[in-house]
Amino acid sequence: MAAAQKPVSIEGGTTYNLLPHQHSIGKEKGAMALKDLGDGSPERNWKGIGISLLVIVVVLSLISLSIFLLSKDDGSKALGSDLTLDDLFLTEFQVHSPEAQWISAVELIYKSRDGNVIKVDLRTNQTELIMKDTMFATFKASWFAVSPDLNYVLLTYDIKKVYRYSFLASYLIYNLHTREVHELNPPEVWNSVLQFASWGSKGQQLIYIFENNIYYQPDVKSSSLRLTSSGREALVFNGIPDWLYEGKHWACWWNVIQGFLVFCCVHSGLIEEVLRSPVAHWWSPAGSSLAFLTLNDTLVPNMVLPCFTGALYPRGPQYPYPKTGQVNPTVKLSVVILDGSSHTIELLPPKSLEKSEYYITMVQWVCDEKVTVRWLNRAQNTSILTLCNKHTGECARKHVLTSDKWINHQNEKPVFSKDGAAFFVTLPIKHGANGSFHHLTMMSEQGTGAEVTIQHLTSGSWEVTKILAYDESLSTVYFLSTEGGASNRHLYRVSTVSPFHRECLTCSLFKPQCSYYDVSLSPDSQKAMLLCAGPGVPRTTIHQLSDITRYMTLDSGLELRETLRKRRIPRREIRTLFHNNHELHLEISLPLDFNESCQHPLLFILHVFPANLISLSDSEPGSQQVNERFRLDWDSVLVSSHDVIVARLDGRGSGFRGQKILQEVHTRLGVMEVQDQLAALEYLVKKPYIDGNRVGVFGKAYGGFLSSILLLSYGSHFRCAVAMAPIFDWRLYGSAFTERYFGFPANDESKYHIASLLPNTTSSEQVKFLIIHGTADASVHFQHSAELVKQLSVLNVNHTLQIFPDEGHDISSRHYMLRSVITFFRECFYDKTPVTVETREDD
Repeated sequence: MAAAQKPVSIEGGTTYNLLPHQHSIGKEKGAMALKDLGDGSPERNWKGIGISLLVIVVVLSLISLSIFLLSKDDGSKALGSDLTLDDLFLTEFQVHSPEAQWISAVELIYKSRDGNVIKVDLRTNQTELIMKDTMFATFKASWFAVSPDLNYVLLTYDIKKVYRYSFLASYLIYNLHTREVHELNPPEVWNSVLQFASWGSKGQQLIYIFENNIYYQPDVKSSSLRLTSSGREALVFNGIPDWLYEGKHWACWWNVIQGFLVFCCVHSGLIEEVLRSPVAHWWSPAGSSLAFLTLNDTLVPNMVLPCFTGALYPRGPQYPYPKTGQVNPTVKLSVVILDGSSHTIELLPPKSLEKSEYYITMVQWVCDEKVTVRWLNRAQNTSILTLCNKHTGECARKHVLTSDKWINHQNEKPVFSKDGAAFFVTLPIKHGANGSFHHLTMMSEQGTGAEVTIQHLTSGSWEVTKILAYDESLSTVYFLSTEGGASNRHLYRVSTVSPFHRECLTCSLFKPQCSYYDVSLSPDSQKAMLLCAGPGVPRTTIHQLSDITRYMTLDSGLELRETLRKRRIPRREIRTLFHNNHELHLEISLPLDFNESCQHPLLFILHVFPANLISLSDSEPGSQQVNERFRLDWDSVLVSSHDVIVARLDGRGSGFRGQKILQEVHTRLGVMEVQDQLAALEYLVKKPYIDGNRVGVFGKAYGGFLSSILLLSYGSHFRCAVAMAPIFDWRLYGSAFTERYFGFPANDESKYHIASLLPNTTSSEQVKFLIIHGTADASVHFQHSAELVKQLSVLNVNHTLQIFPDEGHDISSRHYMLRSVITFFRECFYDKTPVTVETREDD
């Protein structure tokens, strides 16, 4: 294991060496041994030795000079070769996750580096092969899920995307003991294509969705029972979300969906719509009931996605897409009893919402009899948490939260005590002039109908980001927070008994390579699976919570670490700036052999982060770009191969630093964020190593909206920009996202007009502007780029439009697309054709 170098403080920030140099203990011992041997040696011919050494020095100098003349630059070869885009598409450059998941308090399943699925017993450290990696190739399967009784595997193959995130697929059931395989099909249907399939909570329970209806099998050999009959294509959805409810960003990992282990693909990062999940049904803990949503899009206006290739006449599907101010789908939450009767009862919304539009943003079983539900009004400024009885359908109000702007943390799942008398949530707590911060809060009641007691267990100018578990035996709650700094995540525990002693469990682990953790606790809350996500190469370890220093390693990341040693991997610095009495967090990526005496081009990345090394996910207000997660993506190629300095900024509108910073952008998207980006630019161009005449900006969706504003309205500051799937006019965008920040258009149309790109566009023939868009983008429709290009042409603004026919929001031709982006910025920064750049004036 490489010895870690300490972080170096630079200008109020921290430098992270992702690949610290290894200190060789063997060399140190060797030096000592030579010294010991030399103590008793006879007298040497020092004159002869001196002449010999001089000859050696001259020869070595000539060799060094030859190497210098043949090298690309001073010492770059010694630091490794340049990182290339091709590298990022190679398996050895990918972060390997064991994709582990608990199956009991002492057992877990994980995927080995060679692709085998393995069960490990932590009591004995014995492993058992569940399924060989060859099974995936044999059945051409992409995803899999192991049944709760570990007897079967559900294999997913022949996946076809519907929109950007939805998919149709076929499924096989593979018997781990007999090796028998059979198709999963609805009654009297062969070679079916399903919308979803998964195991239930117990044994071999199966659920699948076909033609928008839910089907259930008690076990693999049982006949299917249809639980719903109201499903209609593109109109009524049972158990799966429509476009509005589903969410956006996908990444692949193991997860517990419907009660057990599933290898799934879900978009990472913050998601723009309601449930933020590809499923809309939830198993009770014992598997006796199923809660599910029914979404009715009958009155929702349709959007057309034309298909331009493969046919004589272009045609394409229509799907319900509610734009801001338009009709939303209606939603109903029901519970079906799985005792053979299929008795179904609707869970009723709070009376204050019965006659108004609302969303359901969270559903979770507390026990086998009760469900907790979060209801949110359409304006998204009133949230009601209820506890519902599955037999009567009645929902008791547990907590109401209101805001004069909008409510975030809409999808947070409360953690309940076993008897349901107490539960834990995060609530915004005021902290002086710094505003409110989300903190761990305990709510309890002594009896039915009794007054709820509220006790804040944490406080301060930091945030609790995730509640993990409540260990009643120790009166302890486990959670993740930013107490050590907004850019990191650590595991903490706090006592529920006054004086509420709090302890950080991971702050001293694996320093300095690990300061950003995600955590999964065992079902009994006695063990923790720690995913160290950075700043070093990610690793996964299993720890005893009674002694966090005791652990076993599932994946050390050693292979990737060794691979990256052969490349000039950028180093990252995080700095803190101040602008208009606000703290701005700036991250810059520098070439490994960075020299302050040389001037470098500068590229700003706006509200974009990688779902993986080669996939781009766009974000929204409340997201975070500047953090201590490991990052190696396409812009790292520009840093390593073309000596570009890349900057990311978390200013107003960013998350995890309190409500005041976050909600500064309310009704003013594109105003405060732009001011903060310009402040960061002003700071950087004063540095001797930044060439202020070579500045570019990149953004996608919301980030594309911001990058377009910066280039088109502040062309004297920027030489070029790339906008992927840019939002041109918020009136053309989805209702849930847009209304959250602007309200209803009918109430104040001017807010929408001011925030669109139309009034901000000015004429400029000098800028270089690349717009990239897939024509089948179901999230940010190509309509946005069409409107933008039309406006640019009228104003005679130089631009290039690169379309990807029949591609969605995530371009599948990633290598080609990223090559285009890298080439565009390389030519922008190093093109010898003079570009007139106006003299900047101080703001």
